Amino acid sequence: MEDIKPVLLNFIDCDDFFKKILLIESEYYLPELRRRFPFAEIYFITPDEDFAEKISDNKVKIFTLDYREIRLPFPEEFFDAIIGDLTLEVVVNPQDIAAGFSSYLKQTGIWLTSFRNVRHWKILEKLMKGRFGAIVSRLYTQTEFERLLYASFYKHVRMAPVKKEAPPDFLKKLVDCGFDNSGDDLEVEFWLVRAARSMPELSLLKSMYTPEIRTELSRILHRIEYDVNPEENVKKFWELFDSSGMFTDYVAGFIRSVVMHRENFYRNLSKFSTRPEIEEIVEECESLFDIDPPAGLRK
Repeated sequence: MEDIKPVLLNFIDCDDFFKKILLIESEYYLPELRRRFPFAEIYFITPDEDFAEKISDNKVKIFTLDYREIRLPFPEEFFDAIIGDLTLEVVVNPQDIAAGFSSYLKQTGIWLTSFRNVRHWKILEKLMKGRFGAIVSRLYTQTEFERLLYASFYKHVRMAPVKKEAPPDFLKKLVDCGFDNSGDDLEVEFWLVRAARSMPELSLLKSMYTPEIRTELSRILHRIEYDVNPEENVKKFWELFDSSGMFTDYVAGFIRSVVMHRENFYRNLSKFSTRPEIEEIVEECESLFDIDPPAGLRK
C-alpha cells in the first residue's frame, strides 16, 4: 500500500472539479483532497468504528459500514468522484461492486482505484516456490480489470503502472519460460485506474447544462432526425437554444453524440431554419463527423 499512496491522486486532471467525493477506507488521501478541493463535501466509509474516530477532519461525513456487504446510503448519481485503493481486492463479486459504484457517480463522475497485478514477478516467484498468500484476495491482470470495468457501465478507462523492477536474471528466466512481457508487465506491481462514466468529450457536454435541458434537447433532435413534425421541432430547437444560452459548437458536439441519421437531420434543420447560426452548426458538425455535406444542404 505504501508504494501507491502518493500516486493515485495524480490521476486527478487539472480541469476536474469535485463537489462531492466518496473516500473508501484510504484515509491518507484526506489532507491532499482537502487542499485541492477545499469546498468539497467529503464522505468517508470504513467498517472499523475505532478507526473512524481517529479521523481528525471534523468536516468529513463518516459512515461506518462495509461497502462489500451493505448498500451505500446515498442517492444515485450523487458523487463526482469515488476514490479508494484496492477496492476490488477482497470482494465476492467484483462486478457487482464496480457497477454499484458506477450508479453512485454523476454522468460526469470518475472512480479512482488500483489493483495488484497478478503477473508481477514477485507473485510469480512465490508461486514457483510453492507459496501464495492471497487466499482471500482477488488479483487481476490489466486486461481482465479493464474488461470488468467496461462490463460495469464505465465508458472510458485509463491505467498507469507502478513498477518494482525484477532482478535481470530472474526476469530473463521468466521470459525464457514463455511469459510475455509486453510493456514491462512482469515488473508492474500495481495498476492505477481512472474509470469514467462518460467519454471525455461527452463528459464535457454533460457538465454544461442540466439533465433536464439535455434530455429535452435530445428528444427534439431525435424528432427532427426521424421526421416527426420536423418544422415544429426545429422551431422548438431554436427556442431551447435561445432560452438555455447554448452556443453552436456545443450543439454540434451534442448532435454528434445522439443523432444517427445525420443527412436527414441536417436536411430538416436546414429546410426549416432561417437563423444565421445554421451554417455554423452544419460546418461544425461536418468537421466533427468528417463527412461530406449532404447534397443540396446549403441554401
